[in-house]
Amino acid sequence: MPLKHRVVIAVFPDVDLLDVTGPAEVFALANRETAGRAGYEVRLAGPAAGEVRTSAGVRIIADLGFDEVGEQVDTLLVPGAVDLGDEGPVARVDPDIVAWIERTAPHCRRVASVCVGAHLLAAAGLLDGRTATTHWSTAAQLAADHPAVTVDPDPIFVRTDRGRLWTGAGISACLDLSLALVAEDLGEEVALAVARQLVMYLKRQGGQSQFSVPLSRPAAARRDIDELRVWMADHLDEDLSAEVLAQRMCLSERHFARVFKQETGQNPAAYVEAARVETARRLLETTDDALDRVAAAAGLGSAETLHRAFKRQLATTPAAYRRRFRTSSP
Repeated sequence: MPLKHRVVIAVFPDVDLLDVTGPAEVFALANRETAGRAGYEVRLAGPAAGEVRTSAGVRIIADLGFDEVGEQVDTLLVPGAVDLGDEGPVARVDPDIVAWIERTAPHCRRVASVCVGAHLLAAAGLLDGRTATTHWSTAAQLAADHPAVTVDPDPIFVRTDRGRLWTGAGISACLDLSLALVAEDLGEEVALAVARQLVMYLKRQGGQSQFSVPLSRPAAARRDIDELRVWMADHLDEDLSAEVLAQRMCLSERHFARVFKQETGQNPAAYVEAARVETARRLLETTDDALDRVAAAAGLGSAETLHRAFKRQLATTPAAYRRRFRTSSP
């Protein structure tokens, strides 16, 4: 069977290693899961063929120089590189790489950026008038440098231009984006089989946030608050009122509420609701359970309460969320 999907991944000095190897592994596993029928052929292309040192210090080999790639490209994947500035990471934008993308992109069926590679696509003019995402740490830079691009720093990937342009967050989100490309090419069953081989807990969909509730705030200065947050995550279907939590902490309710907000940025009720909505999201994505059952399992009590919480937290309804983000057909 002839190869259908020629994937070219751009590589260059200080490129993020996982942004290269992660997608390559996904496509290789897709080939394995389909006994070769997937037809992915992955090639690394750099400024010149040969050795490239990545940001991790690991060297990889570019199969081709940019000028050897030609026009027969199904999917062009563009990862990125960062420099450390005074205020944190700064996406590197090499004009030679941008010029190559400008020349190559028109011949590709699909172009995708991984992590800060979105800055290269934007500099090439591919994202003007479109919504895009990137790693949260450089989203402000992308918005400032390219006002014609609508930057959404929250999703793990964004698909636009009728599926021709994709931008992904970083860094492990490169796996989610690559799985979504496989799903588009070969169907959800193959993508889920690859996710299982990667031992990924869940194949996440594009509109999901880069952050879960526990990761959306840094570790608390107080160890007891961090321990409480872990305990709460395991007991969402129990009474998590401020009164009960304060008693568990051996604090007055007023003092507990003040300390909790200081450490997490949210009052206890808001934090609990956000955590419960996240659990409900996962159940809606992965099960066919009725809404009242989802609500009970997430600690939200009833379908009506679930509905109100989703409107507040996500500006959508549970049913609409399930239709959009269901990971496989019921």
